[in-house]
Amino acid sequence: MYKFRLVAIFPMVLLAIATSASPFYGSDSSNTTYVITQHGVGTDSSKLSTAAIQQVIDKAEANGGGTIVVPKGVFLTGALFFKPNTKLQLQEGAQLKGSDDISHYPLLPSRMEGRSIYYYAALINAYHVDGFEINGPGTIDGNGLKFWKYFWFYRDSVKKEGRSATNLEVHRPRLVFIWGSNNVQIKNVKLHNAGFWTTHLYQCNNVLIENCDIRSPFAPVKAPSTDGIDIDVCKNVTVRKCYISVNDDAVCVKGGKGPDAHLRSENGVVENILIEDCVFGESHGTLTFGSESIHARNIIMRNCVMEHNTSILRLKMRPDTYQIYENVRIENITGKCGTIISMAPWTQFFDMGGSTAKPYAQVRNIVFNNIQVQCNSLGTMEGNPMDTVSAIQFNNVKATAKAPVLKTPYKGGIALNNVLVNGQPFEWK
Repeated sequence: MYKFRLVAIFPMVLLAIATSASPFYGSDSSNTTYVITQHGVGTDSSKLSTAAIQQVIDKAEANGGGTIVVPKGVFLTGALFFKPNTKLQLQEGAQLKGSDDISHYPLLPSRMEGRSIYYYAALINAYHVDGFEINGPGTIDGNGLKFWKYFWFYRDSVKKEGRSATNLEVHRPRLVFIWGSNNVQIKNVKLHNAGFWTTHLYQCNNVLIENCDIRSPFAPVKAPSTDGIDIDVCKNVTVRKCYISVNDDAVCVKGGKGPDAHLRSENGVVENILIEDCVFGESHGTLTFGSESIHARNIIMRNCVMEHNTSILRLKMRPDTYQIYENVRIENITGKCGTIISMAPWTQFFDMGGSTAKPYAQVRNIVFNNIQVQCNSLGTMEGNPMDTVSAIQFNNVKATAKAPVLKTPYKGGIALNNVLVNGQPFEWK
């Protein structure tokens, strides 16, 4: 049985995250730059350049490392694999444009939806590349329209057969996948139009994502499952000064799913996450835990602006997975949102795998502080029957709400301090 352990030092832990010096992100092993057009890559934007660009990356690695520089122009490519001591820079006006042919993304051991499986490579891949960097100000564009259209066509087709399609049945590439890498930076770059998830970090430590523009459209064709940033079994991740608007969750905490997920070595905790000074456009949830997460702790989101109609904090409660969500602080938030919190059972692709276990979740030590927003309501907090909720605080909240309600059966675990809704002290209904 999974042993849940109460962390009693929540305030001190969060203070350490918030005030600690920036983590060490590594230093250049080589100052050499490789401008791809000076190493055999053509400028015809209609011609696939995957092999030519990969040769430049491989050459840099063979020579001890260096920065792969993409100059102004559009370069069409399939999956690229960065090697130890290599980095990527996209100059002003540069665009790496993803091929919309899935055959240009090889099937490899990978990680998707909380499981270790074979899946298609991303457009940009870095496996065990410590010190890896992606720097702008150029663009990585997933060119996802063909994938999105087929996703909706396929989903509608199987509905007619009386079943639901899973996300993995329509083969689509992620935009960026970084696996097992430490001291990573993604800065000043535009990450647009992913075919699937936009930025997926798995088993990474000490990551800085700063001043990035991350987006995918809701119209005229919705870009399904294009999560902005997926943090999967990672520690010490900072997301700062970014704009994120995607047709799924903006920042999503992952880590595994299933009744034995907490026992599997490939899964694990996500901890020490700082999200600050960001602006969030439309998404399915600003900061989301789940739908595959077993333990998330020591997470701060602060000094952010909401420009959407979704939740600030979204908790997906899987009845087939043991979960702990703890030590979370959401503070100094302004703007317009749908709800402050959304917590609800999440049964998409429910699968006990034959297990007789009875998974449950604990949600504890979550603080909302200095929240001033327009919203539809304060939100909903409901879990599965065995879930428990404790030490939830709403402090100094000023909300203009269409419906002045917070729907929950957990009133005993929630403290309200100076919560004003439509200019009046909030009262339970």
